[in-house]
Amino acid sequence: MITPIAVVAIVSAFLFFPKGQDDDQTYVMSDSNPFPELIEEEIEENETVLPPVPEPIVVDVKGAVQHPGVYSLSEGERLIDAIHAAGGYLPDADSRMLNHALKLTDEFVVYVPSVGEEPIDIIQTTTAGKSAGQNDGKVNINTADEQELMTIPGVGPAKAAAIIQYRTDHGLFKTPESLMEVSGIGQKTFEKLESQITVK
Repeated sequence: MITPIAVVAIVSAFLFFPKGQDDDQTYVMSDSNPFPELIEEEIEENETVLPPVPEPIVVDVKGAVQHPGVYSLSEGERLIDAIHAAGGYLPDADSRMLNHALKLTDEFVVYVPSVGEEPIDIIQTTTAGKSAGQNDGKVNINTADEQELMTIPGVGPAKAAAIIQYRTDHGLFKTPESLMEVSGIGQKTFEKLESQITVK
């Protein structure tokens, strides 16, 4: 009787124990990733790069347009977009000297003259779309836009914006010295800028 019992024990060990080991091995393998590089590549392919969002800007449209006023646009838009935002031209508008392709910047002022109207100094956008106020190398602080004002040594974005805001609130500069009425521009700063500016 001993021999059959031994045989049964050996057969049982052969049938049951290896199966348990295989189950353990199968569990361990399923918990790992045999091809991690494939998952990484799939994640990289699914990543999308969002395009940059244009910055909002505010422009002031004046003159011979349907609805003069202040409009919110996006950085990179053109002068023609500001005209459209204001409802388009009036029948007597003279747009021949306007550069419709001119890129707008924040605090930009667009003035549309009427037919027969004499050019006036309030045109801060340079109706011809050309360099406004370059006289013998000097910058006309009454007509220059923000980019042109920043060509003056010592004038950065903040001072250029302050100059344009002053023109909007108080009108044109009557003398170069009146630039000192702008916030942030004192006597010492003016002395550095005096040889670079004009009001003619």
